[in-house]
Amino acid sequence: MTIVASNAPASWREHLRNLPLPVVGAGLAAALLLSLTLAVTIGPVDLSMLTVWQIAFAKLTGTTGDWTGAQENIVWMLRFPRVLLAAVVGAGLAAVGVAMQAVVRNPLADPYVLGISSGASVGAVLVLGTGALGSLGIYAVSAGAFAGAIMSFTLVFLIAVAGGQLSPLRLVLAGMACGYSLAGLTSLIVLTSENRELARTAMEWMLGSLGGAAWPDLGLPALVLLLGTLWLSLSGRALNALLVGDDTARTLGVDVGRLRVTLFIVLSLLTGVMVAVSGAIGFVGLVIPHVVRMLVGTDHRRVLPVSVLVGAIFLVWVDVVARMAFAPIELPVGVITALLGGPFFVWMLVSQRWRSRDAS
Repeated sequence: MTIVASNAPASWREHLRNLPLPVVGAGLAAALLLSLTLAVTIGPVDLSMLTVWQIAFAKLTGTTGDWTGAQENIVWMLRFPRVLLAAVVGAGLAAVGVAMQAVVRNPLADPYVLGISSGASVGAVLVLGTGALGSLGIYAVSAGAFAGAIMSFTLVFLIAVAGGQLSPLRLVLAGMACGYSLAGLTSLIVLTSENRELARTAMEWMLGSLGGAAWPDLGLPALVLLLGTLWLSLSGRALNALLVGDDTARTLGVDVGRLRVTLFIVLSLLTGVMVAVSGAIGFVGLVIPHVVRMLVGTDHRRVLPVSVLVGAIFLVWVDVVARMAFAPIELPVGVITALLGGPFFVWMLVSQRWRSRDAS
């Protein structure tokens, strides 16, 4: 059975799909810049957009201006790193979601379908519960999470390729098996630990949080995002070919086995880095690609760059809601994405009037 959408009139969508990609990209880039600025101004201390950029310009050029030291610290040391990290993580998760859905040919695939987030959770919880990697200071949890993600990636890969060629089905099954096993291991560590605060701390991390972000947290994720999305963008034609099946892709000159292995490595590293700095934030890589495809079509040469920008904008505003909706209590970002993700799919199923037909 194949899922297809109805042919309901959507002239504005057709107009959007016909817009040149540079025009769409420029509009979204402007929206992202505005979102970043507004997000920095929002908080217990009111700040104007002009003050925000004056402080940013002064810090970059070494000049001074007419603002208080407290305002400077709030903008430069607290809000700017957090807002930028939200943009980087949102962009990264959206990019991984787009490519993952093509790799496994499953519209419900997301960055965590390979069990990488479960591996990262094991690493993070081990650090939190045992105090391992203490010499790394504030980066200990992120380092443990990344190590766990790499461990999970290696395990899933070895299982998926054992005894046969790497295929979407084997990849998904291996990811699910490892994911459930590692999630169980995380629960075991938490429940048997003598650290009474571990359950609360681990829960906050596993739901995703951008609190405490600092400038040093941005370097590696930004670099990995840049290189990963650049490589994925150059592979847009190959991703399009994967969607129509391996046999058709081979007739188009695509080395399917090699491409899938390379994509698996790139996507795993992207996911591992993003999860290490933000925790396991769900639904971004699942929802954003669907929204973008509804707006700009299915060509990955358009879907990928647009998804990166939309994902960045989306998570910036989700983080604003997470820290302001119940202030002074701050919610984990993953709670907000989960609350938005479920209703979105219900809305999509109802409004698009999906119907099934036999595949020919």
